[in-house]
Amino acid sequence: MRPHERGRRVGVTGIGVVSSFGDDATLFWEAISAGRCGIATNDFLPDKLPGVRTAAFVSGYDPARHFSAAQADRLAAFTQFAMVAAREAVRDAGLEVPMPNGDRAAIIIGTSGGGVEVQEEGYHRLFERNLSSVSPTTVMRAMYNAPASQLSMAFGIRGPVLCTSTACSSAGHAIALAYWLVRGGVVDVAVCGGSELVRNFGVLKAWEAMRVLSKGLCRPFSAERDGCVLGEGAGIVVLEDLDGAHRRGAKVYCEMVGAGMSSDASDLIMPNVEGPSLAMRAALADGGLSSGDIDHINAHGTGTERNDVVEAEAINRVFGEHTAGIWVSATKSMHGHGLGAAGGLEFAATCLAVHHQLVPPTINVEETDPQCRVTLVRNVARPRPIRAAMSNSLAFGGLNTSLVVAQA
Repeated sequence: MRPHERGRRVGVTGIGVVSSFGDDATLFWEAISAGRCGIATNDFLPDKLPGVRTAAFVSGYDPARHFSAAQADRLAAFTQFAMVAAREAVRDAGLEVPMPNGDRAAIIIGTSGGGVEVQEEGYHRLFERNLSSVSPTTVMRAMYNAPASQLSMAFGIRGPVLCTSTACSSAGHAIALAYWLVRGGVVDVAVCGGSELVRNFGVLKAWEAMRVLSKGLCRPFSAERDGCVLGEGAGIVVLEDLDGAHRRGAKVYCEMVGAGMSSDASDLIMPNVEGPSLAMRAALADGGLSSGDIDHINAHGTGTERNDVVEAEAINRVFGEHTAGIWVSATKSMHGHGLGAAGGLEFAATCLAVHHQLVPPTINVEETDPQCRVTLVRNVARPRPIRAAMSNSLAFGGLNTSLVVAQA
């Protein structure tokens, strides 16, 4: 690896997570490094959702622990998840709130569905109960940029504040854009990631109709895989000018060194090999890395038949002879597919893997599909020296991101 020649170095100084393991990044890492499964039998309207047999809903979450009753009423669930995770990340980074240099900070939060339960509530009032109006707070709760805007007020951040919505790559795009803002000197600090709610009848019914959900567990790259399992929550990180982080004595989990984006430009739901390959190559080039520099990949790994084969083939195309030496994990097997939050959860997992020099497992896999020619870390975490690691997101719409971090 060689030093980046096009801007400042960027460190990951804070991590916050809300997931099926709880509302805490430590709980998240303890669970995935131990190979624990956060997927359970669907307990949300199971009689009305026969095709949604399992899910990884956020566990043990109580809004009263984080918000007053009045605050919680004004915040959709995905905004609450984002705020809880972002507060943890900022606290973890040791940043002062409100930020004294808020004009030199940014917030970018991705989501796929936004405040879906708020919209559903409005439709229920209008079309089922035949009421003449909806809540006056409907727009401010449901809008996709609500988490970013709420966090800008909470943290006193006055720089670039925006949201990304690119299906399952929403968080990946948010983190990549934030990274480039910090690296390019536009801002010194960025709070970024993604948030999603899926415990909602309309959302689950729509996914049920696609017939891509597993009848049980998520088994990425497995010969026995039968589909994805939906998850939810938020994964938020703090990216910071590395020199500034060192000056203030901040803990640095790892260094973010590259990001790549691409579009399949072919089909809304059927991925092709060229798109993910392009994103991975772009991320390597962006960080001045070679294919031999990557030791670990947190794959998109949904557990669907087509996605896993395509991603595995793309990894082989990009890394060639080095592919066998790259240890691959698909942590969706534990925390489910968080849709717009997925890239945030998996980037957090990737940063923690580099920090702890431990590759989390892909669980529920007895035999790897021979079509998926990757070195899969199965069922039990494995320690290894990780110089650099990549996190991939492959979204409906053919939109891909690859993010790369390295030892700080």
